[in-house]
Amino acid sequence: MEPRRRIPAAERRESILAAASIVFGERGYAGATTDQIATAAGISQAYVVRAFGSKETLFVEVARRAVMRIEAAFRAAVAATDGGRTVQQRLGAAYIDLIADRGILLSLLHIFSLGHDAAIGPVGRSGFMRIYRLLRDEAGLSPEDASHFLAEGMLINTVLALQLHDTGDPDALELVTQACGGDLGKFRSLAAAADG
Repeated sequence: MEPRRRIPAAERRESILAAASIVFGERGYAGATTDQIATAAGISQAYVVRAFGSKETLFVEVARRAVMRIEAAFRAAVAATDGGRTVQQRLGAAYIDLIADRGILLSLLHIFSLGHDAAIGPVGRSGFMRIYRLLRDEAGLSPEDASHFLAEGMLINTVLALQLHDTGDPDALELVTQACGGDLGKFRSLAAAADG
């Protein structure tokens, strides 16, 4: 019988955050439990509580992780030298690629809806503004272009959350196609990967 490999604390923490991102994304903050998150992570509920202290603290960490993942993807897009694509096109492609992690994007919607919460609201506001400043200061977008980019991203997030890409409604499909830059096929394949 082989001894079990001991999982490093940082790896286990990331595993919990990834599972929490999915559970919070699917159920929202109020509907998710630390027991459901523990089950999704394949560990005990006691370990989740020991590692994070409370559901609120875990949710805040999920919010911070989501913002860090978006920042990393955007910084990579800014640094890339990709043929004739503009920085906005590279940023847009990076954001669409993030759809593959449905938990992050749906968790963001829940985070933003809890802007009034004393613990979660400041983290959501700070994260949103960090992304805005990255777009403006590091990517070199004008304030108008950065705000337009964020508005399109929120539309994509909403379209994904409402699963409008799966409807037969021609107006919904028109909206989805516009939201994803005219490439409904790529959006559907990424959304399918997120669902699978």
